[in-house]
Amino acid sequence: MAACAARRALAVGSRWWSRSLTGARWPRPLCAAAGTGAFSPAATTTTRRHLSSRNRPEGKVLETVGVFEVPKQNGKYETGQLFLHSVFGYRGVVLFPWQARLYDRDVASAAPEKAENPAGHGSKEVKGKTHTYYQVLIDARDCPHISQRSQTEAVTFLANHDDSRALYAIPGLDYVSHEDILPYTSTDQVPIQHELFERFLLYDQTKAPPFVARETLRAWQEKNHPWLELSDVHRETTENIRVTVIPFYMGMREAQNSHVYWWRYCIRLENLDSDVVQLRERHWRIFSLSGTLETVRGRGVVGREPVLSKEQPAFQYSSHVSLQASSGHMWGTFRFERPDGSHFDVRIPPFSLESNKDEKTPPSGLHW
Repeated sequence: MAACAARRALAVGSRWWSRSLTGARWPRPLCAAAGTGAFSPAATTTTRRHLSSRNRPEGKVLETVGVFEVPKQNGKYETGQLFLHSVFGYRGVVLFPWQARLYDRDVASAAPEKAENPAGHGSKEVKGKTHTYYQVLIDARDCPHISQRSQTEAVTFLANHDDSRALYAIPGLDYVSHEDILPYTSTDQVPIQHELFERFLLYDQTKAPPFVARETLRAWQEKNHPWLELSDVHRETTENIRVTVIPFYMGMREAQNSHVYWWRYCIRLENLDSDVVQLRERHWRIFSLSGTLETVRGRGVVGREPVLSKEQPAFQYSSHVSLQASSGHMWGTFRFERPDGSHFDVRIPPFSLESNKDEKTPPSGLHW
């Protein structure tokens, strides 16, 4: 049963090679074309094999990266767990887990509709449930191949100097939901290429997984906890387009004799259908506790108008918002276009912007 569930998970995220998994047994070799970001389970245990995918770069061969493990249906993955992202296809390693509250409007209990109010709750009441996410490092070799579908510098911080709008990012740092983890093992002592891998993790062949946290990772997590912590996740599906939003509080800055509060928010768009659609417009409404209601309209998101197809069903990006109040709400819609030129609106689930009550000074760099 577990193996069947694992095969389903692989088929969902990596659709271009899902058919080759029919009847597969675990463990299963995981192969990659070096330097291409293209992956496939090997059809045999042969260490070198030509790619059979339509994504195969000419002249490239597959080399064994590791061996797939059965994905966990229950429990958490440990620090040092290697994985393949089931949607974006990159290699990564788990640093530590976060326990988030998932507010899924698709499974919300039936409740009477409410009129829209300044808080943005114009829909049914939603109860949160606990869900596990992970702080992870992305293999630098895969970043160029996912940059059109997922930002690899999405985890940003406020810079600690006079420019209240200055931000800096940690490249190759991401948040991954439990169901997106396809775990694998490797005999390589440095299986992930990232400048922080050996600084954060130590190889110990007596452990499983064989990578354990160094003191630098524990210290970094503790010192940067307020600006890394993932607490609330919001999800809603409209016409088979699922929108997931994760807001993060970044801190407060003083500007022109007033306090400015900053948040970043990560948004993932997923096409759950086989029809091709393209994001054309965004429409945001931003309510501040100070009583202001702002409307923002524009083409696409972060300068792009991504196409969501069966082959590349997801797009993920991060952006920022600032308020002159310690809390607020955001909600809105994305307008998509079908191949026939017709349009439809997809709801962005309303989410709160809350500041930390026990606020500390945001980091000015990587704290060890």
